Amino acid sequence: MDKDELKQLEDKAFEIRKLTIEMLADLGVGHIGGSMSIVEILTLLYFKYMNVKPDDPQWKDRDKFILSKGHAGPTLYATLAVKGFFDQKTLFTINRPNTILPSHCDRQKTPGIDASTGSLGQGLSVAVGMALGAKLDNLKGRVYCLIGDGESQEGQIWEAAMLAANKKLDNLTAFTDYNKLQIDGFLDDVISISDITSKWVAFGWFTQRVNGHNLMEMDKAIQKAINEKNRPSMIILDTIKGKGANFCEGQISSHNMKFDMEIAKSAIQALEATRK
Repeated sequence: MDKDELKQLEDKAFEIRKLTIEMLADLGVGHIGGSMSIVEILTLLYFKYMNVKPDDPQWKDRDKFILSKGHAGPTLYATLAVKGFFDQKTLFTINRPNTILPSHCDRQKTPGIDASTGSLGQGLSVAVGMALGAKLDNLKGRVYCLIGDGESQEGQIWEAAMLAANKKLDNLTAFTDYNKLQIDGFLDDVISISDITSKWVAFGWFTQRVNGHNLMEMDKAIQKAINEKNRPSMIILDTIKGKGANFCEGQISSHNMKFDMEIAKSAIQALEATRK
């Protein structure tokens, strides 16, 4: 990745982060913490790697993305809007009557959403099924899945992991948003998933661990994952919950919190200052 491409991606990430803060502030409440921690990976996927057609969301050979931690939908919505799947003004209808943007992702309502998610622990199973189906149908598209570290405490994640390795699904790349916080507290205080890298290696996955806010590091990891043959890939992203929202960064309370536009504008101004 050269400097020009990096700058373009950084600009997209800023736009997505800004829109996510604004749309939730306009609503007055939302899952700001887990949304902020995934901005960079969604930017990289949708604006460099994923082959999608905003004017044809159901194109059969598209790359597919499953947001298993569906409560982080606001950032995915902002990403899809910036990509051109729908008007950015639609973002400010989130979780309101007759919206196409419910609090958690719904494939029957939102263009560009490949799987309805929000019941934690299930998204990786969906992704494995899609990747296996793509192999059977000789489809070109890859499958990408983002899971949360909190939902990684659930057994279904590891059942899906075993099946993916057994079926040698090298068309599947998954990511763990490892921000170390969940709704009830610190991950290690609830159920620790420590030594997460060794766990995925033991389950037969090609496993890497990088800074989830560093576009260059993630870019190199995704390239390696795409080139890996005969096994699925897991990229563990070390992230900060609430990243870029200075009123809640790194705080447990950021999981789902109330805040207004005044707070949002102050946070956005602080973000803009870091870009100068």
